[in-house]
Amino acid sequence: MKKLIFATGNKDKMREIRQILGDMDYEIVSMKEAGVDIDIVEDGTTFEENAIIKARAVMEATGCLVLADDSGLEIDYLGKEPGVQSARYMGENTSYRIKNQILLDRLHGVPAAVRGTRFVCVIAAAFPDGRIETRRATIEGRIADKPAGENGFGYDPIFYLPDRQKTTAELTEEEKNEISHRGKALRMIKEIL
Repeated sequence: MKKLIFATGNKDKMREIRQILGDMDYEIVSMKEAGVDIDIVEDGTTFEENAIIKARAVMEATGCLVLADDSGLEIDYLGKEPGVQSARYMGENTSYRIKNQILLDRLHGVPAAVRGTRFVCVIAAAFPDGRIETRRATIEGRIADKPAGENGFGYDPIFYLPDRQKTTAELTEEEKNEISHRGKALRMIKEIL
């Protein structure tokens, strides 16, 4: 079985990835499981640039096929913040519970009609021959009035889906993988693998 390294150390993300790509003829491993311990500086200004930086760095260190994602939350009312800084927003060691509350506080009193938001995910595939492919996907919603749900991670408790009348943290894993930005992008990249 061929090995595919996903350039992340995030266990929640790896669980999603394995569920979505699990029917492929690849052993899907994280950087840690592959024994890759390198510092990667994500200094790109777009999701595409950061995904490529990560995928290329791990591919060059291992010679293996590598997938990497860069994803985040864009809130229209806040000029698309936190955007590419989503993971590092308010500092890398700030919990998402605090980040979510700060975003809710910043949007306090803002009408639902202008609380539009989207999750963005770009997946980059770095092939051992040096070729790079990227795919971008989004899911649209709005920022909730308060956190809800125990499933998911990150900004999921405040990402409200009006058509489902739930946050993404209230969805089952299967529901989320079916409609999520990462699920869509992974299925798109799966087509080229």
